[in-house]
Amino acid sequence: MRFRYLGRTGLKVAPIVLGTFNFGWLVEPKDAFAIMDRALEEGVTVFDTADSYGKWTGGRGHSGWSEEIIGQWFTLGGGRRESVVLATKVYEATDEPTEWVNAERGVSAYKIKRHIEGSLRRLGTDHVELYQLHHHEDHAPWEELLGALEDLVTAGKVVYLGSSNFGARHLCWARTAAERRGGLGFVSEQHRYSLACRLPELEVLPTCQELGIGLIAWSPLASGLLGGHALNRAGGERSAEAGGALDQAGRERLTAYHQLCADLGETPANVALAWTLANPAVTGPIIGPRTADQVSQSVRAAEIELDAATLMRLDEIFPGPGGAGPGAYAW
Repeated sequence: MRFRYLGRTGLKVAPIVLGTFNFGWLVEPKDAFAIMDRALEEGVTVFDTADSYGKWTGGRGHSGWSEEIIGQWFTLGGGRRESVVLATKVYEATDEPTEWVNAERGVSAYKIKRHIEGSLRRLGTDHVELYQLHHHEDHAPWEELLGALEDLVTAGKVVYLGSSNFGARHLCWARTAAERRGGLGFVSEQHRYSLACRLPELEVLPTCQELGIGLIAWSPLASGLLGGHALNRAGGERSAEAGGALDQAGRERLTAYHQLCADLGETPANVALAWTLANPAVTGPIIGPRTADQVSQSVRAAEIELDAATLMRLDEIFPGPGGAGPGAYAW
C-alpha cells in the first residue's frame, strides 16, 4: 500500500486503519490474533482501540478487553509491537470500581493520567503512538486537558495526540490553546464519515485540511449499510445507519449504488472505502473486520482509484451538503 503522512506530522501510516471495537465481545481472542496477523501481512500499520472497547451496553464483555487482547498478541513477539502504530482513546465510562463518579463518561486531567496507566498495562507496552480524546469535553478548560496530555508526551508514554468526534470549533480552539503553550496539539481527528454521512464536508473536513489534521473516518460503511448486504438481510431491508427500515428512496439509492459497483467490478464495501480515500483531507478509513479474510478484502480499497465520472455519479446517488461552508449554505 502507498503510505500517507498522518496529518502534518512526519509519521507515515497505511491508508487503511484496523479498528478493534469488536475484539472480545464479538470476536474471540484467537480470531482477533488472526486478524491482527493478517493486517500486518497486508501492510496495515495503525491499530485503533480504546480503554472502553470490549463491552457493549447490555451485552457481554468488559471494558478494556480489546486492549488486553492486543497486549496478549504483542507477547507473541516476532516484531509485532514494533510494526504497529498503536492508538487508543480515553473518555468513555469504564468498569473501574475505584473511580466512582470519575469512571463515568467525561475527561479530566485526573482521568487522563489514571487511564493511560491502565491502557499501557493492558496493552503490555510502555507507550502508545497516538492517544486520543474520544469525545470533546465542554466543562474542562483546554489548559487542563492539554497540560495533562503534554505531560504524557514529555514522559514518553505518548508520542502524538489526537481527537475524536470533535466539531470544527473544538479543533480550532484546541489548536489555538496548543500554540499558546508551544505544543503540537492534535494531529488527527476520528470522525464519522461515509457516503451516507457527508455532513463533515461542511466544516470538519475543510478545517482538518487547513490545520494539517489527519482525518480518520469511522463507520465508513455506515454501520454496514454500504457493505453490500443491506438489501438482502433476513427480515427485510434495514438501514443500520438510521436504525430503521429503508424507505423506497433508500432502496432505490442502494440499488443504484450496487449497480455502479458492479459496473466497476468492485465490491460496494471497497468502493465506499475508496471514496473516503479520494478526499485529500482523509488519512484513512477504519475497518472493523470479524475475520482475517475480511482484512484482505478491505485492503483492496487502497488500490482503487475512482475517476471523475464515478465520483460525480456517487455524488448523484449520495448527495453531499454542497461543499464546504459557508459557501454551501450562504451566498
